[in-house]
Amino acid sequence: MSVESRPAWLLNENIPAPAVARLRAAGWDVLAIAESHASIEDTCVLALASTEQRWLATFDRDYGELIFRRRLPAPPVTLLFRVPSYRPEEPAEWIERLYAAGQLQPGCFHIFDGDTIRRRPALLASSP
Repeated sequence: MSVESRPAWLLNENIPAPAVARLRAAGWDVLAIAESHASIEDTCVLALASTEQRWLATFDRDYGELIFRRRLPAPPVTLLFRVPSYRPEEPAEWIERLYAAGQLQPGCFHIFDGDTIRRRPALLASSP
């Protein structure tokens, strides 16, 4: 798949800088909250991802609460990492591997534990 057809990502503040750098070096369009919007509320991160139609990656479980309990509009893909221990560049490796394997499905909230992925349909924001 060409770089142009790959989705743009919004990486939450808890995604390590080495992972951000690795994705950018591989040609991904990446917006890192830690660089451009440090300390904004989770609701604002979710709204930004939804509005810009960026795929969201995070280690923060609160996004499940926002999407499923509070029913806030979700971005095209939400990827929650539930991995207790990892190298700083590993989130980028996971994103690339899961994307290449077709494991990330638009319209779903994904939970990745380092080995397996689970997904659940999410209420999507309408496209701009």
